[in-house]
Amino acid sequence: MRALAVYDGQVRLLSDAPEPTCAPGEVVIQPLLAGICNTDLELVRGYYNYEGILGHEFVGRVIDGPSDWVGKRVVGEINVVCGQCDLCQEGNYTHCRARTVLGIQNRAGVFAERFTLPIRNLHPVPDALSDEQVVFVEPLAAACQVLEAAHVRPRDRVVVLGAGKLGLLVAQVLRLTGADLTVVVRHERQAQLLAQWGIRAASLADLPEQQAHVVVDCTGRQEGFADALRLLRPRGTLVLKSTYHGLPQADLTRVAVNEITVIGSRCGPFDTALRLLAGGLVEVTSLIEGRYPLAAGKEALAAAAQPGRLKILLTF
Repeated sequence: MRALAVYDGQVRLLSDAPEPTCAPGEVVIQPLLAGICNTDLELVRGYYNYEGILGHEFVGRVIDGPSDWVGKRVVGEINVVCGQCDLCQEGNYTHCRARTVLGIQNRAGVFAERFTLPIRNLHPVPDALSDEQVVFVEPLAAACQVLEAAHVRPRDRVVVLGAGKLGLLVAQVLRLTGADLTVVVRHERQAQLLAQWGIRAASLADLPEQQAHVVVDCTGRQEGFADALRLLRPRGTLVLKSTYHGLPQADLTRVAVNEITVIGSRCGPFDTALRLLAGGLVEVTSLIEGRYPLAAGKEALAAAAQPGRLKILLTF
């Protein structure tokens, strides 16, 4: 089986990856499209010390498992949980103490010709949605989690730092709140997309300090935390969406003195993401900037790592 993996910090295109073993309660999925995100790039740089097959954003078709699932087009939640630990019993499944995470932590990812997931992780895909739309469900769900974690009021001044793949999805979700929204951009293509959606774009230097009620850091960079603190008014809220290899330098005294609320935000509700896509409330296909076959996976990762590049897809 072919697969795209990372070992010892080196990306490898495997031709003899082991076939996935389908455990009870699981299915085998053949991916149709898979998306490369910033987390995949950070894993290559050493994030989580991960070794194995990469990838967690996908739309696929079930090819083995219970007969009522075979043939269905699906997306899948990336956290595989025990269901027994104290956090699972409390309903905090994404923080299961024994969890594995698809293509991120102790579980082979989707950049392969076949992979497995538990049935309880699966969401059937409406026929009306294209593969190109559905491959964005996982990152769009992560964008929706911002509103699960932080209360955003229509009168709030909200800034999204980082208009990359995730930031543009977060911006579209926040637009639905009616808040006074600004997105910090570094590239013209980002500004063009935001204008198309009626969202204000600005450079970081143009924004006044200590005026925002909420700042969402989607930069994927260590500097994002410090930039967010400069923009937040006292008792403002900082929502962290960035994950990266390395530790940021941050003025925690400012967090204490200005009584800043810091909220970490990770995975989100797939059912909500599917509903937003089906209702045409979030537009995603214009974020696609390239498609590469799995055999050109190394080139795909290199393209995705280029500054300002939006979504690169792997085809199967």
